[in-house]
Amino acid sequence: MKEREAVIIVEGLTVRFGDDIILDNVNLEVYRGEIFVILGGSGCGKSTLLKHIIGLYEPEKGRIIINGVDMTNADDNMLRNVRKDMGMLFQSSALLGSMTVYENIALPLKEYTDLSDRSIRLMVRMKLAMVGLSGFENYFPSELSGGMKKRAGIARAMALDPTILFFDEPSAGLDPITAAELDLLIKNINNGIGTTMVIVTHELESIFNIAHRVIMLDRGEKGIIAEGDPMKLRRESSDLRVRNFFNRHIAEHLLEGA
Repeated sequence: MKEREAVIIVEGLTVRFGDDIILDNVNLEVYRGEIFVILGGSGCGKSTLLKHIIGLYEPEKGRIIINGVDMTNADDNMLRNVRKDMGMLFQSSALLGSMTVYENIALPLKEYTDLSDRSIRLMVRMKLAMVGLSGFENYFPSELSGGMKKRAGIARAMALDPTILFFDEPSAGLDPITAAELDLLIKNINNGIGTTMVIVTHELESIFNIAHRVIMLDRGEKGIIAEGDPMKLRRESSDLRVRNFFNRHIAEHLLEGA
């Protein structure tokens, strides 16, 4: 990993809300083609970090560089170009309820490209096929299951063929089988077209199934307390907080069997 190209660089990121410092001097790199997971306990700043990386919030201090562009100092045109190369799946999928699945996925294509209607139809169908939703073009979000909404959200996030995808708690609200199917879809996209992925999650099964590398945030430390392969961290970390996080499912199983 050390020799791979860093497509996202966070340098000295400090995040403050009012008088509260949420993240203090955070540094990280995400390499091209990897599945990078941000994890940690409730309130540690996982989603806050993600939202700063994608530019929804401005940092108190520090820099965020994506594909060589310093997002904290870029002009509107540069930001627009960088954001076209990024896709985002929000926790709620954020599909527009008044639009069909087709219209939701076509929206960024109509906004950011000069493609003909025929080409847009082809692109939408291709994206739906990639996520296993062929034939659902005319459905409204309210007519889809939770897992199908997530898949439709991924299809929309991929509409412009971004090289980087961001996910905020993709398995939230899903049953274990549907969550495992979504993990497989994420892995297949990554393996098939090499999309770089940054994922916020606290779901251990997903972390072990999909992550190439993780960082663990801690609320008390206001930053990163562990980085690396999740399986290795579970076995070898000298930090009790890290070991407890990665081994909590063992304790849960013991309690269930008591």
